[in-house]
Order: sequence, then structure tokens, then C-alpha cells
Amino acid sequence: MEKTILTVDDSSTVRAILSTMLLDAGYKVIEAVDGQDAIEQLEKRQISMLITDLNMPRVDGLDLIRHVRRSAGRRFMPIIMLTSEGDDVKRQAGKTAGASGWIMKPFKSEQLMKVVKMVLA
Repeated sequence: MEKTILTVDDSSTVRAILSTMLLDAGYKVIEAVDGQDAIEQLEKRQISMLITDLNMPRVDGLDLIRHVRRSAGRRFMPIIMLTSEGDDVKRQAGKTAGASGWIMKPFKSEQLMKVVKMVLA
């Protein structure tokens, strides 16, 4: 079965970079422009993994993760925070919300792909 990854970022450039990398690696990619858009996409599709930014309009990454973790069918879905926020307080907030991992922007494609392959294996 083809794995589908939902990427959530308010930057079209970041979404394009992620999509190119993930498509080249053989994954199906759905893009969302913020957390609210992601919630709507999650209602329509089966998603294998979520990669989300932290700071976004309407619904931020932490609230998105909390929403996903409250959904019985998605409670254990891998969720990676991909953000420029690196302080310990934000990281702990992400972990408490239910993030599976945290990758800092700017990121190396090898680093991201290693994490994606590891959690989707």
C-alpha cells in the first residue's frame, strides 16, 4: 500500500521542497496551508504520517497535533514537527502535545528522509 504523507506549512516554498523530496522517494503527498486545512484534509483521506510546522495561522501545529491525538483512528500516527523553533520549552510543548519527533529548519533532506523511512517502516 502506498504511504500518504500530509505536509502542513504556511510557506509554499517549504511545501514544494517537502513534496518534491517525498514524491521522489515514492510517497504520495497531500499539502495543507495551515492546521485548519490539515484537519479538513484528514477528514477526507487516509494519512500515514503528518509533517507539520509549528507557527501557522488559524490552527497552529500544536493544536493540530492535539486534534490528531484525540482521534481514535489517528492516535498513533507518526507526527514530525518541522520548525525553526528550537528552544526547549517549545520542544517540550510539542512532545506533550504528541509529536513523534522534531526537526529544525533549515533541514537536510537526508535527515528528514531518514526519519520518514524510520517511522513508516
